[in-house]
Amino acid sequence: MSELENISQQISGLEPVEALALLADKFPGQIVFSTSFGWEDQAITHMIFANDLPIKIFTLETGRLFPETYYVWNRTMEMYGKPIHAYYPNNELLEQMVNAKGPSSFYESVENRKECCGIRKVEPLKRALAGNKLWVTGIRAEQSADRQLMSNPEWDEQNNLIKFHPIYDWTLDQVKEYIRINNIPYNTLHDRGFPSIGCQPCTRAVQPGEDFRAGRWWWEDQSKKECGLHEVNNNERISE
Repeated sequence: MSELENISQQISGLEPVEALALLADKFPGQIVFSTSFGWEDQAITHMIFANDLPIKIFTLETGRLFPETYYVWNRTMEMYGKPIHAYYPNNELLEQMVNAKGPSSFYESVENRKECCGIRKVEPLKRALAGNKLWVTGIRAEQSADRQLMSNPEWDEQNNLIKFHPIYDWTLDQVKEYIRINNIPYNTLHDRGFPSIGCQPCTRAVQPGEDFRAGRWWWEDQSKKECGLHEVNNNERISE
């Protein structure tokens, strides 16, 4: 039996906190959780911090986040009294791109936007994940058709580690109720039509009837919306 299959059996039927505790014990010092301070990530952050689970929480500080996101970040650290580690873009790569193409080159082509995502998100993520064996995420199956194809847990070939999505089967209503019951700080942009919140220049509110992902990189063809943080097993890339 492979390690992935063994883990899948061990956490089968467990509640998210129980599964996280088991995995934290199995991979001491080698399990991390990535947060972008959205609904799902705030719920998981509460599970980790409120239960003193030894799981490092980190975020990708792209330099282009919303003011509301920075507020939630600060409020979360104040509430729990625990650190959230920030990973920044490589300054030389960022300076080269901006000097050559300007601060808003991502609007000009898909290639330019992927370059920006690569520098601001993908490269810092690789540094954040280096040396770890398990990556916890806030992905839910309900978020998109691509995400319904994911296994949980799954092997991430791109980063050479196991990924686990503790609230993968939760509905958005379940997430919101969990936040309400536990009085967890959340990004108020969610109340203004932002189901998915990334960098400020690349995110807008979603209109009634639009897809969950419609607010991300809205100027692009729907089929090209990816930044390289997550991919499904058939190598179709999907975005955070």
